[in-house]
Amino acid sequence: MLEEAGEVLESVLKASCLPLSFLLFVPAVLLLLLGPPPAAEAAHEFTVYRMQQYELGGQPYGTRSAVLNTEARTVEADVLSRRCVMMRLVDFSYEQYQKALRQSAGAVVIILPRAISSVPQDVVRQFMEIEPEMLAMETIVPVYFAVEDEELLSIYEQTRAASASQGSASAAEVLLHTATANGFQMVTSGAQSKAINDWLIPSVEGRLTGLGGEDLPTVVIVAHYDSFGVAPWLSHGADSNGSGISVLLELARLFSRLYTYRRTHAGYNLLFFASGGGKFNYQGTKRWLEDNLDHTDSSLLQDNVAFVLCLDTLGRGNSLHLHVSKPPKEGTLQHAFLRELEMVIASQFPEVKFSMVHKKINLAEDMLAWEHERFAIRRLPAFTISHLESHRDSRRNSIMDRRSRVDTKALTRNTRIIAEALTRVIYNLTDKGAPADLQIFTDQMVQQEQLESVMDWLSSQPRAAQLIDKDSTFLNTLEYCMGRYLKDVKQHHVKADKRDPEFVFYDQLKQVMNAYRVKPAIFDLLLAVCIAAYLGVAYVAVQHFGLLYRMIQRLSLKTKQQ
Repeated sequence: MLEEAGEVLESVLKASCLPLSFLLFVPAVLLLLLGPPPAAEAAHEFTVYRMQQYELGGQPYGTRSAVLNTEARTVEADVLSRRCVMMRLVDFSYEQYQKALRQSAGAVVIILPRAISSVPQDVVRQFMEIEPEMLAMETIVPVYFAVEDEELLSIYEQTRAASASQGSASAAEVLLHTATANGFQMVTSGAQSKAINDWLIPSVEGRLTGLGGEDLPTVVIVAHYDSFGVAPWLSHGADSNGSGISVLLELARLFSRLYTYRRTHAGYNLLFFASGGGKFNYQGTKRWLEDNLDHTDSSLLQDNVAFVLCLDTLGRGNSLHLHVSKPPKEGTLQHAFLRELEMVIASQFPEVKFSMVHKKINLAEDMLAWEHERFAIRRLPAFTISHLESHRDSRRNSIMDRRSRVDTKALTRNTRIIAEALTRVIYNLTDKGAPADLQIFTDQMVQQEQLESVMDWLSSQPRAAQLIDKDSTFLNTLEYCMGRYLKDVKQHHVKADKRDPEFVFYDQLKQVMNAYRVKPAIFDLLLAVCIAAYLGVAYVAVQHFGLLYRMIQRLSLKTKQQ
């Protein structure tokens, strides 16, 4: 029988010029090629940004892991253990994030829209409130953020469909869908994160020397340039504190013009300081004070400091708050500045709500509330001006703080208010009989276009302290801008102590992730069963070829007779 079957098959295959083995493997090949191709490619490469990882005062914050090699799921899946959980920002919630961590997920990837400004405001506010909670707890699970594109959204939708089907269908349907669905293996290209040794946090200072004797009072104007958010590479910090640096540079420009001419050259030294590490308990300011007060014999900070004005988050709203650690006493220059602020706002900008916020320094807390507290600890009179009423406002530390959140008109107005009040103090205009509604700086002098361009430059790049070193393009540009208006511009650096570091930064904050399209293990099993069944049918057909041949002959004769 086998010889007869072989002869017939051999004659058929000779006529078709095909090998005998082709008959066995055609169905297997067809089975692999069945079905439409998926929307995503077999492998998609995209950039991901890791959550913060740092230590401050010996306390670890953020994620402790960077390596990822696991299969993708969404929160709709019943089992998330050792899976990469994908979430979209518009659907993100802290409960879902906690669910992934409780189930020992292998990783979390949060997909952000291309344009943050297009995100609904309620979603933005909700995420801003969640960010501090995400960083407050240390997690071993790597947490990444990715900016959406068409391929990544396709991967998310396919993964979501596969995850949702697991809990809403029968066992047979789940088995079939699992065997036929596309899975995605998420793999990062980088290594495990490690501490960065000898990292320098740079700051920049410059000055305008007053006209007169050697013991002139000094007004210090300070703003920290660094930004902060849940992911360093996504922290652009437009309002906090790009707006503060913008005001500082504009004040430097305005007063450099006044100090150019002897007739308007005031008897005050103006010291400008763009500090680094502001979001890490003002490390740059702390070291700057130590260098000037403890390690040198000649410094403007050691002499007659009138007051220190810190600029923080000034780009929005119709309110201004002067934050103080101790209310200024009447008769002091800091009280005069407070009085001038109130008078300028009341007479020229009545739409602005102004108040003084008194908060004592709490040394028991890990973080100082405002930058002026660093100076107040060293017994220097200082305050911070901001449109925020509380230092706990989530807008100070968020990746949602982008350029669209800064109102340039409000920023220009606030710059004028500060410049007017500061000028009235320095030149003692009120005591000289100048009216309260006297406009010293007109709209043409405080240039909105200048502030806009500076804000565009600052908010176009992440400025996290882990990303700005002494040779960075940003810092060189900042030093150049200050050098245009100020004298003796130079950098100051702070490096963590090797034995007992106050801060430790980690690398691997930006990586490339690959999403590989894979079939689940059940698919291999099902394919093996199908191939085995086909081979079994082929074997039975060959064994009983005579019966099969006669059956086919009878059927063909009936067809011819009909």
